Amino acid sequence: MNPIFDDTILKHFSSLEDPRIERTKQHVLIDIVAIAILAVLSGADSWVAIETYAQAKHKWLQQFLELPNGIPSHDTTARVFARLNPEAFEQCFHRWVESITETIGAQVIPIDGKTIRQSFDRDRLQKAIHVVSAWASTHRLVLGQLKVDSKSNEITAIPKLLELLDIAGCIITIDAMGCQKEIATQIVNQKADYVLALKGNQGKLADLVSLWFEKARSNDFEGIEHSYHSSTESAHGRIEIRQYWSVPVSELDALPNQQQWSGLRSLGMVVCERRLWNKTTIEVRFYISSLEYDALILAHAVRSHWGIENSVHWILDVTFNEDASRIRKDNAPLNFSVLRRLSLNLLSRDTSIRGSIAMKRYRAGLDNNYLAKIIATV
Repeated sequence: MNPIFDDTILKHFSSLEDPRIERTKQHVLIDIVAIAILAVLSGADSWVAIETYAQAKHKWLQQFLELPNGIPSHDTTARVFARLNPEAFEQCFHRWVESITETIGAQVIPIDGKTIRQSFDRDRLQKAIHVVSAWASTHRLVLGQLKVDSKSNEITAIPKLLELLDIAGCIITIDAMGCQKEIATQIVNQKADYVLALKGNQGKLADLVSLWFEKARSNDFEGIEHSYHSSTESAHGRIEIRQYWSVPVSELDALPNQQQWSGLRSLGMVVCERRLWNKTTIEVRFYISSLEYDALILAHAVRSHWGIENSVHWILDVTFNEDASRIRKDNAPLNFSVLRRLSLNLLSRDTSIRGSIAMKRYRAGLDNNYLAKIIATV
């Protein structure tokens, strides 16, 4: 690789194994990968758009890429990413994240799944790809992602994703799908805490907690050791009132299989009231946690988890058009999802200009100097 890229994110992808046979290698693998990263950063959402970007930036790209046979066609790029090992590609992404975060530090790490809706292929009997991602709330970075096996669900993917991360001292938040005894044990064994959403998949436990909180709330928690916090927000004609209660697990006499939930210390209830001009809705959620009972900490953890929807999933769909993407063949959908999350991380890290992720992408496509600044790792 050209020395110009020694201090950029691209160096972390230089060790990728080329999936092509020797006689078909008309283009250098790192050139293809580099062009894809730069193009997606600059607004490209398809293989044709990546080639179009590269053709327009040919002279600039020649300064640091070999390009022995010019710009790779969109078909060439699509074939390479369809065959590229997605685990190896994800590992390159993870190594870069580790290099910029060094240690994650104590913070909330939401873990949540997302389906890439148009990645299904009816002709190949391929289901839509579902990935589980971990997000660092303080760094505002996607720490890693893992594909959910087509014959399984998030329950099997979450432990594997946790194994990739140094989560010591952090608070892991997971929705109801991940509310499993084995996952709670793994989190505690990795020296972290958990806040797990409690729903019907833990039927007896969920019912007992729900009934207990309903009774306690009707008596205004009289005689019950508890912590309470509330917040009110108003914007765009909407008012949201959130109330949080946290109690020590000892307040409940008999929880089903309590001893099997490693480190379980507290239970929480969150009541969200949303007032619009024409209607009011109320949603009640319950949580189990290894943390000491503290409603303010519960509020921070829960709000941070909601943040992955707004700061990751919503942006991927609206700004990067992930749900509309029709990239489907073989490993291509999963590898392109890494390109999107990589771009989201890079653009989120940049503080040199103010503006939305969409405007930063637009600027990157217009301004080569700005783009070069974004991909610098120092």
